[in-house]
Amino acid sequence: MKTLNPVEGQRWVAGMMPLAAVDPLSGADSLGVPTVYWERPLEREAAAGWGEAAVVVASESGQVPEVLNTLAATSLRWLGEVPDNLPGPWFGGIRFGATGLPDEAWAAHGVARWTLPEVLVWRTASGLSVAAFAPEGRGGEDLVRSRLERVRARFSAAYRHARGGEVALSLTSSRPEFEARVERALEAIASGQLQKVVLARAVDVEGPAPFDVVEVLARLREQNPRCATFLFRAPDGTCFLGATPETLCRVEGRVLETEALAGTAAPHLAEGLRGQDKDVREHEAVVRYILATVRGLATEDVRADAEPRLLALKNVVHLRTGIRAELREGVSAAQVVGALHPTPAVGGTPRERALFFLVEHEGLDRGWYAGPVGWVGPGRAHLMVALRSARVRGSRARLYVGCGIVAGSIAEAEWRETEMKSLAVLRALGGGDVGRQ
Repeated sequence: MKTLNPVEGQRWVAGMMPLAAVDPLSGADSLGVPTVYWERPLEREAAAGWGEAAVVVASESGQVPEVLNTLAATSLRWLGEVPDNLPGPWFGGIRFGATGLPDEAWAAHGVARWTLPEVLVWRTASGLSVAAFAPEGRGGEDLVRSRLERVRARFSAAYRHARGGEVALSLTSSRPEFEARVERALEAIASGQLQKVVLARAVDVEGPAPFDVVEVLARLREQNPRCATFLFRAPDGTCFLGATPETLCRVEGRVLETEALAGTAAPHLAEGLRGQDKDVREHEAVVRYILATVRGLATEDVRADAEPRLLALKNVVHLRTGIRAELREGVSAAQVVGALHPTPAVGGTPRERALFFLVEHEGLDRGWYAGPVGWVGPGRAHLMVALRSARVRGSRARLYVGCGIVAGSIAEAEWRETEMKSLAVLRALGGGDVGRQ
């Protein structure tokens, strides 16, 4: 592993070959827990990486744009065929932002951490391929070839990881404290300080034995096909994983795709969601913010869905408005991320006042929760907002969920909304129905 200063460049040598396998996660049988994992099941986009050929980190938030620009400028020299659909090759994330209550358990993930895996297996139109990476220089080509051969020799044809049975989980979370924060938020909204603020809470989970994070990951992707499933494993073994429905941005050259995702209902109330004043106002605030932000980065070609559609997930339904634009010449993915994050869907409006309220009152270090996670490469980036997620180490996990507070919100209903949202990860951790002790 080589840690790079964000302002320093490095050339890399890379190679690739096809794999006689069907699932990137099947490498866990022989290679162990992936260092990174990324999958969009409906788009048939999936990638798993092992090892760390290099890591780029930011020790403070002001370095994040420089880090992203460094990743986008990566110079790769391919031995032979050059893939045209490779995701990444850098995978990682960025913490949500400032916090009033630092949690040292997030230290290994840092402010921002991006990994170039030693080997990356990804899905292609014809099956799977594997790429290997090494620093350019003496011995680099041999290292790439040996890594490719090692994976080809050891990679399983299909995912056969042992499945455990359902387990009872011990859950800890304070409802009175959360509802008291909702009431404080409503007071700030009534006084005119805020229009909306998104409050998060944590659920501390303990299982009877260490969690099998590969199996948790497999359950997440199976149970949440409309979401992006992800995992990022830090050097101390702490894993941040989840299945999120919300795209922050997808940049392909000058084409930007993003979305507004706000307004939530239980599945059986989906048909009435577009008629709920509170949810419609919450959604429209996000749409207005994203459109205003994107117009500052794009040409006049900015398009949004005429009206929100319903995004039906397993446990909840959201209002969704898709947005597409052509970026101005020279606008980078780093600029897009810096301008969009955090959207009102995870922070609030006005943005700076809402973020200050969270620092003062939320009482939680979100870490990477609700921050940008995904992959970055030359001229391309795909970043999601890390929702429905948990930090896992050993037999303990901390799960994060949130909800948007606007005028008319009711504390009890907001608690129920976060309970619904928590089911996605809890069911994956417990292997079935959630057991409470």
